Amino acid sequence: MSGIVIIGAGHAGVQLAASLRENGYRDTIRLLSGDPDFPYHKPPLSKSFMATEDAALQPLRGEAFYAQNAIDLRLGVDVARIDRNGKSVICADGATIDYDKLVLATGTRARNITVPGADLPQVFALRTATDARRMRDALPAMRHVVVIGGGFIGLEAAAMLSARGVQVDVIELAPRLLGRATSGAVASAIADHLTSTGVRLHLNQSISAIVAQDGAVLGVQLGDTTLPADHVLVGVGAIAMDNLAQEAGLSTDSGIVVDGFLATDDPDIFAIGDSVSFPQIHLGRQARLESVQNATDQARALARTLTGQPDRYTALPWFWSDIGTLKLQIAGLSEQPDQFIQTHDTHGMLKSVYHLKRGELIACETLNSAGEHMLSRRMIAEGLTPGLAELATGDLTQIKLAYQRLSDV
Repeated sequence: MSGIVIIGAGHAGVQLAASLRENGYRDTIRLLSGDPDFPYHKPPLSKSFMATEDAALQPLRGEAFYAQNAIDLRLGVDVARIDRNGKSVICADGATIDYDKLVLATGTRARNITVPGADLPQVFALRTATDARRMRDALPAMRHVVVIGGGFIGLEAAAMLSARGVQVDVIELAPRLLGRATSGAVASAIADHLTSTGVRLHLNQSISAIVAQDGAVLGVQLGDTTLPADHVLVGVGAIAMDNLAQEAGLSTDSGIVVDGFLATDDPDIFAIGDSVSFPQIHLGRQARLESVQNATDQARALARTLTGQPDRYTALPWFWSDIGTLKLQIAGLSEQPDQFIQTHDTHGMLKSVYHLKRGELIACETLNSAGEHMLSRRMIAEGLTPGLAELATGDLTQIKLAYQRLSDV
């Protein structure tokens, strides 16, 4: 038996290997990673990993875990192509690895910008440990950083840099931050928080060039204006790494297309994680999501399917982001909501935003309100919506009592 080969050792790939063993799979598991580092958590790269010059990566599993569970982890292995007829993968060094089942957990890569100066050494992306080390090494020399992109990674890094005393300017093409990820109310609260710490926001702006002299960044040009900068961080989204699937003739559409059981159109090839376009039952259409929860829950579902317990993927999505002292947590997916209910803390700060559609709770955003987040996940997953009056109180005890009354019906 050639066993299962997993390409990609991020959150999805490592969780799949672990869950296969937990579900009793006894044949060979090969976990191939193009990254030279032992598999690690990626969210801390923009935050705690930058805190000190010797901060270590946070491993997904201890190094001994792989040997103890007979998982053949191979680091620094780039897969060049898939031979579907021969049921094998061919590595960049020419090695061939056979499979019975193949799982693509290839993740994403940072989207590049193409303006003049984008390839200067003081311009960073922040997607891998290699990226993070390179940026961390440059931190002592940073005095003025321009962040291009008002998404999660850019804003987390902006808050981290500002806390270190670096002057930060954030440039966003859209009229507000987090345009595809949060409500306007949450985006405004995060914008207010960042500006209160000294971060300067430039919305509805696009860059034309990164200006340099003698190979060193001097600024970022916005039309007729140039923002001074000695370093630049680019965070303008991510692109699914679906090239292996494309070249193998598998269906792709801004990601690797899979069905509800995470199978591609080859019965022996599956795909999970950030690179996957899957039937999202809460949206009623194909979607690609980038989150640790989605990656690990898909891995658990696929492990059950591959061990004879077919499991259609239906998990409720949830997300989080730490932006300075704000912990943003989102439960569910908001598409065309027709009503919002906002609640505030005793200081008047935004605490939660409930999203409803035709009277049904479909999503909830919270800021530093973990209890509301956890309760909203349960309510949305169970299809239970407390009365609007209870939600509007923002009082966790009242909302929980309303939820329990509905649960008992």
